[in-house]
Order: sequence, then C-alpha cells, then structure tokens
Amino acid sequence: MRTIDTSITISSPPERVWEILTDLPRYQEWNPFVRRAAGRPAVGEALTLFIQPPGEKGMTHHPTVTVAEPARQFQWLGKVAVPGLFGARHEFVLEAAAGGTLVRHRETFTGLLVPFLKRTLDRTELGFDQLNRALKERAETIVD
Repeated sequence: MRTIDTSITISSPPERVWEILTDLPRYQEWNPFVRRAAGRPAVGEALTLFIQPPGEKGMTHHPTVTVAEPARQFQWLGKVAVPGLFGARHEFVLEAAAGGTLVRHRETFTGLLVPFLKRTLDRTELGFDQLNRALKERAETIVD
C-alpha cells in the first residue's frame, strides 16, 4: 500500500473549489494532471479520466464515484479487473479555513502491483502538486 497525501490552502470558499473540481468537462482548460474528464460527479457514476503524471505517457481510467458531498468531499475508486492486483482511492476533502479552503488531495494505492510502480507513483505525486497549484490559481483568479 502507498498513500500520496498533499494539501493546499486556497483563498476561495469551498463552494467555488467544489464547483471547479466537479466541472469535469473543463478539466482540459486548467488541469495539468487529469488532462480530460467526463462523467457525472454523483455516487455510483462511472467517470472517464485521462491522467498524465509528469514525464509519463498517461492513460485512461474509468473509476466509480464513491463520495460526492457538495463543498466537502469528492472521491472515486479505480481498480483493475483482477481483484487484489491494483486499486486506487482518490479523494479531495475540502475544509473551510480562515479566508478560504484547505484542500486535502490524496490517493491510496493498494494491490500486488504497487511495489513495482514506484517511479510512476513518484511522478503521480508531482502531478498532484501541479494539480493543486493549478486549482488554486483557477479558484483565486478565473471568473467563469
């Protein structure tokens, strides 16, 4: 198992951050890590995400939304067809903070393949940091 756990404080309310995180078709405008996204941010819905960590080719994933609490938490679970081989629980937790929002962005990877994916997961962590900074910039400066 490996967990990537990052956070960033954004000078914008949780509702604005939520709006950006759940506007999946617009990811291609601002998100350097999840380059394209489609689907509905509702529990039980399947998403289509093209994820590209820095220095990697990227690949399309089809996770299922497991939590969608407006302005609080957005989470999805991805796994491969063979149980126990690889799974990933990705989440954004939004907490009201002085003057804005604390965003906890994390993912827990499980399964037999995790030890063999060190390089990709290290680059994934860099991708999280890029996504966090881009989310901050969009929430603080872009008016839709």
